[in-house]
Amino acid sequence: MKNVVRLAIVDPNDATRGSLKNLLLGIDSVWLEAECSRYEFFADVIQQTQPDIALISLDSDSAQGLQLVARISQELSSCCILVISSSQEGSLILQAIRNGAREFLSFPLKIEDFLAALDRIQQAQGGREGDGEIRSNHVITVAGAGGGVGCTSLAINLACVMAQHERRNVAIMDLDLALGDADVWLDIIPDYTIQDVAENITRLDYSLLKRSLTRHDCGAFLLPRPVQLDDMSTITPDELRRVIALLKATFTHLVIDLSKSFGPIDIAAMEASDTILLVTQLDLPCLRNIVRLTQFFDLHEGLSEKLKVVVNRQGLEDNQISMSKALETIGREIFWQVPNDYPSMVESRNNGLPLLSHAPRAKLTKSIEQLANSIDHSEVELSESEDRKQKKGLFSFLSSGSRG
Repeated sequence: MKNVVRLAIVDPNDATRGSLKNLLLGIDSVWLEAECSRYEFFADVIQQTQPDIALISLDSDSAQGLQLVARISQELSSCCILVISSSQEGSLILQAIRNGAREFLSFPLKIEDFLAALDRIQQAQGGREGDGEIRSNHVITVAGAGGGVGCTSLAINLACVMAQHERRNVAIMDLDLALGDADVWLDIIPDYTIQDVAENITRLDYSLLKRSLTRHDCGAFLLPRPVQLDDMSTITPDELRRVIALLKATFTHLVIDLSKSFGPIDIAAMEASDTILLVTQLDLPCLRNIVRLTQFFDLHEGLSEKLKVVVNRQGLEDNQISMSKALETIGREIFWQVPNDYPSMVESRNNGLPLLSHAPRAKLTKSIEQLANSIDHSEVELSESEDRKQKKGLFSFLSSGSRG
C-alpha cells in the first residue's frame, strides 16, 4: 500500500470516535489500522499494530489521555502522536506537546487541518528519500495572459499525458465557472459538477467527491464547471480549498484550468497550487498582460515564485515579436515553448480526443509530454535538494523535456 499512512485512534466516546473514523475512512492516503475505545488498552494496540500515527482524543479524560501520550512517546518513539480535543486551553496544549504529541488538533476535525498536520510532520521528519519517484500531491494551475491563448487545451492535454504514468493519479478541475469547456475537450457528459460538490460541502467526504468525478478513457478524472450560469457565484474560496484538500488526499496530480477573471476563487486555487503555468502568445497584448499579472502576483505572498511562463503556439506566423524582445519586455525567463500546430489541436478538440490519442506522434504532443516530465523533474530536484539538508524520516514513503 504505497503512499499510505497507517493510523490508529483511541476515543472512549463512541459518537466522536465514529465521526473521526468516518472522516479518516474517506481519505485514500490513510489506512485505519486500529480503533480503540479504552485508554488503558491503547498502548498494547500500538505495540501490536505498529502504526505510523497514533491519534488520541483527550475529551473523555484529559489526564489519562496525556499519560497515554507520554507512555507511547517513550515506548514507541517511531510512532508520531497527534492529539485532538474540543478544548483549546493553552495549558492542555502545552502539556500535550511536552508529553510527546507532534500536533494538537481541534475537534470537530476538519480534513484540511488533518492533511496540513501530516504535511508538517513529513517536512519536519525530512520528507521523501530522494529516490527519484514522482512527488505526491502536486497541484498545477493553468492561467492565461489573455483570452484564447490555449489554457484549456494545455490543461487538458497536460493532465491526460500525466495520467499515462502508472504512478500518477490525475484529476482535472474546470474553474472557468461561466464558460469552461473541459467537458467538450474530453467529449464527456458529466453527471455531476463542481456545483454539486459545493452544495454538499458540509457533508463532503472522499466517497461523495469521487462520485462527482467523471473518468476519461485516458485515466484522468474531471470535475467540470456548473451547468447553469446562475450557479457560478455560489462557490466560495473556502469551499474550493476544501475540495482541493480532498482531491489532494488521493490524487498525485491536480490540474486546474482557471478563468480569466483572477478573482477570489482563482486566487484561492493558485495559493493552494505548487506550480502556476501562465500561458501566453508572443503578441503585444499578452506580453503586456504578463507584466501586469507579474506585478499582481508580487502583491500576493507565495505566488510569484510558483510562476512559470509558457509560450503557446510558438512559430505562429501572425506573431511579430521575437523571443529576445519578449524576454526583454516581461523581464523573466520562459519556462517552456509549445509549438504551433493549430490543425491538430482543432481536430483534437472537435473530435473530443486528447492529443495523445488523436495525434500521438505530433511535435505538439511530444512537447506537452516533455513539459509534464519537466514539471515533475523540477519538483524532484527541489525535493532532493531539501533532503540533503534534512534527515530521512518516518514519512519518507508519503512522497513519492527541454526548456525554452
